[in-house]
Amino acid sequence: MKRYREKGPGPTTRLLRDGLADAGLLEGTLLDVGGGVGALSFELLDRGVARAVVVDASAAYLAVASGEATRRGRSLRTEFVHGDFINVSGHIPPADVVALDRVVCCYPFYEPLLAQALRHAARAFAVSYPRDLWYIRVGVWFENALRRWRANPFRMFVHPASRMEILVTGAGFELVSRRRTWMWSADVFRKKIPAQDKAFGPIRRD
Repeated sequence: MKRYREKGPGPTTRLLRDGLADAGLLEGTLLDVGGGVGALSFELLDRGVARAVVVDASAAYLAVASGEATRRGRSLRTEFVHGDFINVSGHIPPADVVALDRVVCCYPFYEPLLAQALRHAARAFAVSYPRDLWYIRVGVWFENALRRWRANPFRMFVHPASRMEILVTGAGFELVSRRRTWMWSADVFRKKIPAQDKAFGPIRRD
């Protein structure tokens, strides 16, 4: 949080924020899965999102995020849910935008995580993840080996980007933005509009 206050959001958070903004998707509600200290939520609340739900398995992260929400005057527009998203998702309503910023890389099995997140996304889906390149895989292998030597149980994963994209597009989304650093990819997807809605315009439900 100190780094966020002093230097602003990290690179993937900025890329997701800007990708959503340029696609005109900053409105309605946000579900920030694995939101950490809430950086992405605060960035999007400042730019048009009406309300944010931050889910994280770390109570310490959520405590810091809640304090920051109060400091920013965003406590009434922000809800915090403690738990692994896979386990608590059944109690969380859908949102216009669902975002996972550097979360997929913390899960050994990305399919159920993405599937649950996509079920909650009404209009847009945003995700950042390590690029599936050989030198990144080598670097992550060495990082995990060092953690193993230090008895640190945390592991990082580089999942196949093409398979993740197939899963997202198969759920009815289309890619509208892909921004990259040397290590990370930040993708923004938009829910496809059914052909009949494109042809006849919005359907009124009076």
